[in-house]
Amino acid sequence: MRIYLDHAATTPMRSEAVEAYRDAAAAYNPSSVHAEGRDARAHLDTSRERVASVLGAAPREIVFTGSGSEADMLAIAGGARARAGAGRHVVTTAIEHHAVLHAVELLERDGWRVTRLAVDGDGLVNPAAFARALADDTTLASVMLANNEIGTVQPVARLAAIARERGVLFHTDAIQAPAWLPVRTRELGVDLLSLSGHKLEGPKGLGVLFVRRGTPVEPLILGGGQEFGLRAGTEDVAGIAAFAAALQLADAERDVTVPRVRALRDRLEAGVLSAVHGARVLGRDAPRLPNIASFAFTAAASDALLLRLDLDGVAASAGSACAAGSLEPSHVALALGLDEGERLGVVRFSLGRRTTEAEIDEVLRRIPPALAAVRAPVAV
Repeated sequence: MRIYLDHAATTPMRSEAVEAYRDAAAAYNPSSVHAEGRDARAHLDTSRERVASVLGAAPREIVFTGSGSEADMLAIAGGARARAGAGRHVVTTAIEHHAVLHAVELLERDGWRVTRLAVDGDGLVNPAAFARALADDTTLASVMLANNEIGTVQPVARLAAIARERGVLFHTDAIQAPAWLPVRTRELGVDLLSLSGHKLEGPKGLGVLFVRRGTPVEPLILGGGQEFGLRAGTEDVAGIAAFAAALQLADAERDVTVPRVRALRDRLEAGVLSAVHGARVLGRDAPRLPNIASFAFTAAASDALLLRLDLDGVAASAGSACAAGSLEPSHVALALGLDEGERLGVVRFSLGRRTTEAEIDEVLRRIPPALAAVRAPVAV
């Protein structure tokens, strides 16, 4: 049997989300004023209200985008450009998703100054270092809620409070979080927050940006006045309905899902550490998402190990799916300070709501021989 342990890259759509998509698939343009358009608008408004309810936000603070990457770009480039008159300095971390890192690189090319904060060996940002990084000309800071490669959860509420005291807009990429952590915008205290549908058993090609009321953001996609003027383009009514259904169900089921999946992750980690030598769990001592187990295997190239596991019926990854195919160590592995023997052998197993104990046990049976095969010296 094949075993899918790459849910941090993408999740299969759950049946309820598929059903919500089908129900709204025939909807017309929600910007039209005729009866058909008003019906589509009703679908859109209901979905926006459902998303806002889960996030503890007002419906008008929810902006739908074409992806989580677009939501990150709109928050960072749009937020920074809207406040360019107050300063041209942004702060982020060395372990952000590439969508965030590329957004700040774009600003950097346009003359902004960028500070990329280091993290400790578990991937955590030091709040004191964050506070020191904020300068008089800092207009925006972006720190992810949960890391997509090792699962480390940052103290976002504390960091956002520091930023607010200094008059700095605060964005968090929360894309990995909502299936596993409560994401409440008021409790986090953030100004901007990004989500993506396909990380929580919703649709691909659908993102959300929470924009706190009064937060200045310059739109990046121009055209019509959709999404309160922040994101032009006719909305994907069906995808939005599917996202809203998936988000609500993930939030409602979290108290049951998290303990079960955390126990499976712990079983996987304990089994690997006891069965093979030269293995380390990354971020093990930090607050982590319950579904991500990221290992550094010494003397084993991650690309070779992943290929062997795939041939053996196990789907995993070397970290971010957006960097797949690269033979270079990930920026997260480098930021953690791993030595060369470890950083080239990082493999991430990410569990999902439907992962079973039998699957974990079978993976534990398949990992040791796969690892032994890629570590074996080549005969000459």
